[in-house]
Amino acid sequence: MLSVPHAGRDYPLALRAALRVPVAALLPLEDRHVDAVALAAQGRETMLVQRVARAWIDLNRAEHERDPGIDDGANRQAMPQQSARLRGGLGLVPRRVSGAGEIWRRRLDGEEVMARIAQDHRPYHAALAEALLRARARFGTAVLLDLHSMPSLSPAQGAAGIVFGDRFGRSAAARFVHRLEGEALAAGFVTALNAPYAGGHILDAQARPAAGIHAIQIEFDRALYLDAALDRPGDGLAATAMLLRRMIDAVADEALAQPGAIAAE
Repeated sequence: MLSVPHAGRDYPLALRAALRVPVAALLPLEDRHVDAVALAAQGRETMLVQRVARAWIDLNRAEHERDPGIDDGANRQAMPQQSARLRGGLGLVPRRVSGAGEIWRRRLDGEEVMARIAQDHRPYHAALAEALLRARARFGTAVLLDLHSMPSLSPAQGAAGIVFGDRFGRSAAARFVHRLEGEALAAGFVTALNAPYAGGHILDAQARPAAGIHAIQIEFDRALYLDAALDRPGDGLAATAMLLRRMIDAVADEALAQPGAIAAE
């Protein structure tokens, strides 16, 4: 199963009307065109792609990660210790964006945020959960690859071109991560595990390794598949998609090699 939660490029009129910055300033929030990589790599796998922009609502944040700095419905008691990302303005509804600062020209009413949760956040997670249960029922094991993109990492950050996240071993059996790493290393990429990205709410909400449902986040350096301006799909997209295809096949092979797995028809 493939998930692409942050590549949405649809900016609703209600979002545009509430902005204090141009829409173009929100582009750093996007996993720019990583959906094109996923679509090029997809075979028969189920895939969910969020079309609405991350600035509207972030599907990789829990419902309680509401920012009191902008959201009148935020419950401070539910978050006695705010995460670093929430303090930095990257909660359920992002408040800030790198390079532009504050996004909104007004506070958000609690009911309008609840409407976004009901219309976008919950349906996406419900669809993911249903698809993973179907896959496990059919094959005995289900694996979710949650696909993202990242800015290029500095040498001090390890300069990895691909970062895998498994919530420090909590969201997937190690054998699946090892197969993914093996494909990337064989293709000549520097990889990292859980640093600086260990995965977020999607992995926490969907993964149940003890019950046969595994989830791994994959972050691709945007320079691998975008043009020099990091704006449009570039010459590297085909090679990146081919690598993702090999990763998908490796994970499927690993899942079906386990006792109790049911071979595909």
